[in-house]
Amino acid sequence: MAPMSPRMPSILAALLIATIAVSGPAVRPVDAVTLEAEGGPSAPLASVAPPERQPGAAAEIVPGSVNRTSLFVDATYDASLRISWGTRKIAVDSTATIRNTSGGPIDRIELNTIAARLGSIQLHSVTVDGVATGATRSDQTIVVPLGGILPVDATTRIRVRFHALLRSSLSGSNWLFAKANGIIDLYRWLPWVSRRIAFDRPNHGDPFETPSSRSVVVRIATSRPLVLATSGDRTSVSADGLIQTFAATNVRDFTVTAATDYRTRSRVVRDSVVRVYYRPGAPGAAMLDAAADAFDILERRLGSYPHRTFRVAQSAGAYGMESPGLVWIPTGVPASNLRYLAAHETAHQWFYGIVGNDQAKQPFADEAAADFAARYVLGLKRGSRCATATLDRTIYQYSAACYYEKIYIQGGNLLDAARRKMGSTAFWAALRGYIAANRNEISTTQTLLEALDAATPIDLGKTLFAPRFPRIY
Repeated sequence: MAPMSPRMPSILAALLIATIAVSGPAVRPVDAVTLEAEGGPSAPLASVAPPERQPGAAAEIVPGSVNRTSLFVDATYDASLRISWGTRKIAVDSTATIRNTSGGPIDRIELNTIAARLGSIQLHSVTVDGVATGATRSDQTIVVPLGGILPVDATTRIRVRFHALLRSSLSGSNWLFAKANGIIDLYRWLPWVSRRIAFDRPNHGDPFETPSSRSVVVRIATSRPLVLATSGDRTSVSADGLIQTFAATNVRDFTVTAATDYRTRSRVVRDSVVRVYYRPGAPGAAMLDAAADAFDILERRLGSYPHRTFRVAQSAGAYGMESPGLVWIPTGVPASNLRYLAAHETAHQWFYGIVGNDQAKQPFADEAAADFAARYVLGLKRGSRCATATLDRTIYQYSAACYYEKIYIQGGNLLDAARRKMGSTAFWAALRGYIAANRNEISTTQTLLEALDAATPIDLGKTLFAPRFPRIY
């Protein structure tokens, strides 16, 4: 994530989106949703969620308890999302198929969705292998007891159905889950395997940690055609344009952005397509130039991009934001800041997208790396406006005034100091090696620093890193 300006932590941002919204009355329970178009009611839409194991069928969960969960499972997601454009309501019916690859038994799964914090969520049902379970909500997490133990390599299916309401303002963190300025922004709406993480923090840090999924399929239904920008590729669309299906592989979440009047521009860059989504009046050509130029340089420096299309969408407001295959550029971004913002969010495709990290506890691993890369390719290095600080704190331990200046600016400058000590050739080779070795995994700040240290005879740990990372060295 990057603010529109270091001195302006919040303004309008439009959402990266592709095409679907619904107008009409309140959305009804997920298993029998009737969407109403602008002109009147339509027929109920049949459920598009996959069939789940019926109660009483053979399950792989065994009796007992271990009081253990894990992020390190193989989870795939199949979901339907219904959007009511006029009422700002959404209905979600999501099934996660989870194989326990954590190396030990587990007896609960913790699913992250910011609908639980920002969306006035109405949780209708949560089932495990077709059987209702006593799921509870804890902050932004839905805690799902499995009703027994899921052994190593065993599989279960968790189905979650809920309604939520998008915010209408962009204040605070609302911009992540809002409809404003003719755009719908849906960030982290899909219940995703995670851990219990506090959403509230004193700055704009990202309170998330999510493992990569090898397969996500999302069907989006609306009563009014919209242009949708998502983290996946569109694989089908109904004849009337009201139901579209998107699929993604190796992503850490699935973002949806929508508008009725998005325009698009595209450019082939190396082996990928860079596509921007923007509303009339927005600087679409400049957005494409900024994103395509940054993408070209960063892919050469950091290694191959895993997705066919890289999407850049005007969002409803506030901050720039990253997600796999898709980034947001806020509505109203000043021309003087556009190239930096596009480069920073593009760099996140590698630092957080390809190589994940605990964004709440170790923000240096993605934010400092992304900001260093953006400022390096643009020649925008500058000094910090806050006192020198340690860089191994959590997002909950930095003030709003100095979080950006310390993690982004001081962190990026520290990485640049390592580059100068090592030499650029060795430094960029080490970064590429770090990304390749941790592709689709969750890495750590320590792993990143050790990868740089191992690539040079200079003891970077003692001479450069130790004073700034006392919890590591």
